[in-house]
Amino acid sequence: MPLNQQQLAEFRSTLLGMKEDIDKRQKDNDRFDLNKGHYHESMGELSSYDNHPADEATDLYEREKDVALHQHQDYELENIVAALTAMENGSYGQCLTCQQEIPLERLAALPSTLYCKQHSPDQTISTNRPIEEGVLMPPFGKFAMDGQDENVAFDAEDSWQEVAQWGTSETPSDFEFPSESYHDTFLDYDENVGYVEDYENFVGTDIEGKNITIYPTEKHQKYEEALDEEGIMTTFGDLPAYEHDPYVNDQRTEEE
Repeated sequence: MPLNQQQLAEFRSTLLGMKEDIDKRQKDNDRFDLNKGHYHESMGELSSYDNHPADEATDLYEREKDVALHQHQDYELENIVAALTAMENGSYGQCLTCQQEIPLERLAALPSTLYCKQHSPDQTISTNRPIEEGVLMPPFGKFAMDGQDENVAFDAEDSWQEVAQWGTSETPSDFEFPSESYHDTFLDYDENVGYVEDYENFVGTDIEGKNITIYPTEKHQKYEEALDEEGIMTTFGDLPAYEHDPYVNDQRTEEE
């Protein structure tokens, strides 16, 4: 049933109190110092020249938080003013969308609402993203992990691996088959970095591509052990008989 005069008076008093509280807070904090220009002004700084980048990042975060809180208060204030206006024209307590009466319990919990629960616009999750994402390109823009697409450039997967090697919230005990090391818990932990084929880690040549040299490394030892264990000459199998000699031969016979 429609709200009676006593109920309307109580809700009006509540809304006016909420409005007065927001106005006072915005006045006391000078609207989060957003009336100033650059955020340096609110901190008494003249420039960023002598500030550490980490301090600048902290200050910027605080500024962004102030903007968000200010927008939230403005949004609350708009809803309160709209509700007081609805009281004046006699539509308070009725949903603007379906014209049905808003339950008294909902009005008691949210006096500034002009919608029933079903048609509340606030139930839609915002998809707004920072405007910078519209112009940023990979590897710093919108992208997904590599998946099956191999990419030799520094991409999303590489970014994650670079960070994950310093530790994540996952531990070996979080997996169905626990790993022996924390390094084994992040994506492709054993992926080659800076080269593609395994042998590129320990094989080198001179500036002309000659004088092939094998450098003893841990990768080389594991590579040899893997070949010996499988009894093959290369990771893709044994070479045909006519390819047992080096692939490149400077001294070519007339028959060749």
